[in-house]
Amino acid sequence: MNQEVVKRDIRNLSPAEIKTFLVEHAEPAFRAKQIAEWLWIKSAVSFEEMSNLSKTLREKLQAHFAINAIKIDQSQFSADRTIKNTFKLYDGNIIEGVLIPTTERMTACVSSQVGCSLTCKFCATGYMERKRNLDPAEIYDQVVLIDKQARENYGIPLSNIVYMGMGEPLLNYANVLKSVEYLTSEEGLNMSAKRITVSTAGIAKMIRKLGDDNVKFNLALSLHAANDKKRNEIMPINEQNSLKALAEALKYYYLKTKNPVTYEYIIFNDFNDELEDAVELAKFCKHLPCKVNIIEYNPISFASFTNAEEDKTEAFANYLKKQGIITNIRRSRGKDIDAACGQLAVKEK
Repeated sequence: MNQEVVKRDIRNLSPAEIKTFLVEHAEPAFRAKQIAEWLWIKSAVSFEEMSNLSKTLREKLQAHFAINAIKIDQSQFSADRTIKNTFKLYDGNIIEGVLIPTTERMTACVSSQVGCSLTCKFCATGYMERKRNLDPAEIYDQVVLIDKQARENYGIPLSNIVYMGMGEPLLNYANVLKSVEYLTSEEGLNMSAKRITVSTAGIAKMIRKLGDDNVKFNLALSLHAANDKKRNEIMPINEQNSLKALAEALKYYYLKTKNPVTYEYIIFNDFNDELEDAVELAKFCKHLPCKVNIIEYNPISFASFTNAEEDKTEAFANYLKKQGIITNIRRSRGKDIDAACGQLAVKEK
């Protein structure tokens, strides 16, 4: 029985590998730059689109490589204009990504893994198994498709990208950094790194690596408790990455990059919403320049948490502000279509 040969995605080749292929197939090496422009600036999804390449070269590329572009399988529109997308990958796996429009910005929330291995108790994705990492091109494709969606529906291009969809970005470290390179490079989409935020549940050694690599994008830490006992309860990853270890890693990161950090704090009713929790958080904030985003909890069917009362949320935020900490209360977007923070999960069919 003949099994079809799975072609390698040309976007996973380095420029040097593409040049080698061209030379080996009697094509001029300078065509590599033209191919790269089609892939990363013009976001081509087929070799046929590459109109300034000869038909013979396009056929050679088609015979040896694929462009495994992701596709929108389904889009849901929220009453608040948020759009949630289900993306189908070349191997049949499904991920989700969200367009979040506000008056100040147009943000793409993208996934970095199929599923997640971290089992955070309040997050729908945490109840899925992690199937695989996304390639840099699969992350890049989400941005391209959501940008197109923003332009078509609202007449405004994307202004911001957050790696806050499915998966833990720092467990797909090399591919996430490579995707940022394509998004920010002049040979790619030429977006500003300052408009990209990568969010992590907190892996100390990888936060240090971000410092060593002197990244230019923003870092957000999903904190949700500044107390090891409570954080262990809702985020098992804290057992190997204690608050002390995270604080030391973040100080190292700041020393290397001079980038302030954002702490994300989902405020749960009768769990982490008391004044003593705010005192602990303020103490944790003293380690380095930072800001705090207090986030409404978005219910999921797997967990029994509920959102904190409005007056407690306000008191919590006011305490932090009095301590000189920049604090914002973030209202949920797309909650009616399960597109809000912590709600992304592929429903089993």
